[in-house]
Amino acid sequence: MALQGPAKAIIPKVSYLSSRVIMILGCNPGVMTLQGTNTYLVGTGKRRILLDAGDADVPQYTTQLHSVLTQEGCDIEQIVVSHWHHDHIGGVPDVLKLTKPDCKVWKFQQADDKGNVVQSKIPFECLTDGQILSTEGASLRVIHTPGHTTDHAVFTLEEEDVLFSGDTILGEGTAVFEDLLNYMKSLRKIQKINPKVIYPGHGPVIQNSQQVINYYLTHRESREEQILNVLTSSSGPIRAADIVKVLYPDLDTKLLKAAENNVKKHLIKLMKEGRVRQGEETWEMVK
Repeated sequence: MALQGPAKAIIPKVSYLSSRVIMILGCNPGVMTLQGTNTYLVGTGKRRILLDAGDADVPQYTTQLHSVLTQEGCDIEQIVVSHWHHDHIGGVPDVLKLTKPDCKVWKFQQADDKGNVVQSKIPFECLTDGQILSTEGASLRVIHTPGHTTDHAVFTLEEEDVLFSGDTILGEGTAVFEDLLNYMKSLRKIQKINPKVIYPGHGPVIQNSQQVINYYLTHRESREEQILNVLTSSSGPIRAADIVKVLYPDLDTKLLKAAENNVKKHLIKLMKEGRVRQGEETWEMVK
């Protein structure tokens, strides 16, 4: 899911990204999904891996996916879900109708059990960090990257210098997150992998990978520094809503609550690091 910026080039419904990767757009556009969820058919043989499955009840997507499978003369042997959000997992039951009965569904275990059952109660196999998922012509390495959600994973394609980033890094705008401390650790993990190309969960393919990763990191670090400056200059404990008024003086009132939620996540990260402390409704620097 995304914090949307200016729209980029229109993404085709089907994109042949390499000899091993075909992107099928989820046909579920929205404020948080941009032009839709990017799903990826990976492999070269008769049975392949589908990475993410879009939203539930989107016949335009399943029709398009079926057309690609027919043209390629293949079916799906494994569905791999990057995380539990509905725009990535919701379409699993619909996609399974296109597959053989032995098709496996993979997902990381959700820490709080919130997303541990696919919507139609279809069971899934639990991914593990470092696991390799293989099919003819392609091997995906699983990398646990919590932050956006606790169960989020990204995947490197071993045969190519590319990374499937799910919702940790997007093709446009910036991503939302549940836990900023873990999210920043996951960004740095991806930075060390140093992929040449990133295939995101939403938005266009990212060719300037390191530039985008660095922007994501510096954007959050800059916001954190601004919050610390407000706390330092305050004469006493201050509410998150008052920090928002300083940081975003001209923000549309409709966006104030979202901005306050974002500031609170920064404050929680700083509290975990022992740099600030929380009162009943206020925050202050640790002396």
